[in-house]
Amino acid sequence: MKYGFIKVATAIPEVKIADTKFNLEAIEKQIVLAEGQGVEIIVFPEFCITGYTCQDLFRQQLLLDDSEHAMMMLLDFTRQLDIITIVGIPVCVGPLLLNCAAVVQHGKIIGIVPKTYLPNYAEFYEKRWFASARDLCPTQIHYAGQTILVTPARQIFRTDDGVKFGIEICEDVWAPIPPSNALTLAGVEIMFNLSASTEQIGKHHYLESLLAQQSARTISAYVYSSCGFGESSQDVVFGGNAFIYENGTQIAQAERFSLDPQLVIGEVDIEKLRTERRSNTTFVNAQKDMYVDPIGGVLPEKKYINCLPKENLEREFTLTRKINPQPFIQSSDMEDACEEVFNIQVMGLAKRLLHTNCQKVVLGVSGGLDSTLALLVCVRAFDKLKFDRKGILGVTMPGFGTSDRTHKNAIELMEELGVDIKEIDIAPSVIQHLKDIDHDIDVHDSTYENAQARERTQILMDLANKYGGMVIGTGDLSELALGWCTYNGDHMSMYAVNGSVPKTLVRHLVTYVADISDNEKVAEALRDIVDTPISPELTPADEEGKIQQKTEDFVGPYELNDFFLYYFLRHGFQPSKIYFLATQAFGSKYEGAEIKKWLYNFVSRFFKHQFKRSCLPDGPKVGTVSLSPRGDWRMPSDANSTNWLAEIEQL
Repeated sequence: MKYGFIKVATAIPEVKIADTKFNLEAIEKQIVLAEGQGVEIIVFPEFCITGYTCQDLFRQQLLLDDSEHAMMMLLDFTRQLDIITIVGIPVCVGPLLLNCAAVVQHGKIIGIVPKTYLPNYAEFYEKRWFASARDLCPTQIHYAGQTILVTPARQIFRTDDGVKFGIEICEDVWAPIPPSNALTLAGVEIMFNLSASTEQIGKHHYLESLLAQQSARTISAYVYSSCGFGESSQDVVFGGNAFIYENGTQIAQAERFSLDPQLVIGEVDIEKLRTERRSNTTFVNAQKDMYVDPIGGVLPEKKYINCLPKENLEREFTLTRKINPQPFIQSSDMEDACEEVFNIQVMGLAKRLLHTNCQKVVLGVSGGLDSTLALLVCVRAFDKLKFDRKGILGVTMPGFGTSDRTHKNAIELMEELGVDIKEIDIAPSVIQHLKDIDHDIDVHDSTYENAQARERTQILMDLANKYGGMVIGTGDLSELALGWCTYNGDHMSMYAVNGSVPKTLVRHLVTYVADISDNEKVAEALRDIVDTPISPELTPADEEGKIQQKTEDFVGPYELNDFFLYYFLRHGFQPSKIYFLATQAFGSKYEGAEIKKWLYNFVSRFFKHQFKRSCLPDGPKVGTVSLSPRGDWRMPSDANSTNWLAEIEQL
């Protein structure tokens, strides 16, 4: 395991019904391929040794003997291999014939797991041949040259690295109360399913939904392998489904209806699952219920089974799963996602306006991304409440660094949206203020910059008092994380509609509104705002009147900062893992040294500026990450970043 990842595989081999020798060779080919790619655990379909559709041939002793002999050959084949292999076999236990999964490693059967729920409806008729795990008493059997206990107990397997996994067989996951519920509550992190699922119209999508939901509900990974081409097509067809899910998200899948064998490899982030479980109090509290069977009686005992230590040199770890460089933007349908976020912001503001009996809002509109989004939220909230848009007072406050481009966009946008507009030049009052505090106006330091931000905030607050309105904050989540805001300046408002929206998402939201707008002038202004360099515009423009102060030159690219922010807050990852993921996500776009530089800067600023976040105004939470001191993030303002920065220095 590296960086908290374990490499797993789900395989669909070639199969010939009742030809155990052929099937074994096909299985061995895929084991070799998986082992060569560093896979630690591989799962095959239900009855992969014999074929699932043997029907009454399962009553033939020859088939059962051949299956056992094939298992002996598989044990010999895996003797020198570290990979843990899970295969489907029929096993006789006294008078019972069981549908089982065998866990094999280093030439040994680590454990045998019998199927609990046997389908006996529609095209399935398993009770004709097999007994359930619930019919079984713990029994020692001699099988494939080994003595092994076959038990109905909940079997929890542990790898040498401490990863816990469990097994379900096909119908088990379709049951109202799957065995995986109890197994995951008992500590299992990865569920493997050996299946033989037939194809029907709509069934595939239902299966995807089922596995996604089960992995999400149990905060686990779910690795699924189902029979494919080669099984009998007498009355049904097997399409060959193979999936890897992690907490509701599909990591990888096979090609359906393929004539060729399938091997799907993916990495499961065990560390992410563990941190998610620790932070989810519902999951933690539910663990106490695992001792009571919800349908009556007492659940089978837990049985922990340790897998064998690795004997070979560990291969260099290669991550094959795609890491999204914009983790805040993960939806496959960004239009729907943007509409949802937008509506959350609007509903939050609408409620606050009604609660305070307020029909007037005041906000600074600079022509930048954040103030634009805040303005759009105000407009839609007023429309939803059937308030007059003239109750929105957009104030543009040009200063020393205001560019013609942003000023023009701000005015044109407000005009087209039909809001009330006020322009106040802050330069004279700031000049007077700097003179009052004896600060040289030619020294463009933090005093020079923050004086402008605080002057603007004072103006907005006083205007709100004058008109009986509410100051709407425009700052976003990324700026709050970096402390890129002026304390008691733009840091403060009466309701902060963008407070949990990261910069990368702000850009998407503004673009979305531009795309759906039926006003071409509004759309044109919005697109130009999106294309404008991000800047606080607090230092003078260049000789051509263009923006000289670019935020990303100081704090780093926002796409990197948002990436760091997501994994730092959402999953609590340590800097070395965040760095590794960033190198995977951004590829050659950023050199390792550049990622390291900005990661160091992010962590340093995040700790240093917690005091600003400790007194944030109210604002709606829109995603899984928020920095509200009353919500998701509680941190002392004097916390020390030494250990985090030290780890980054070692990268």
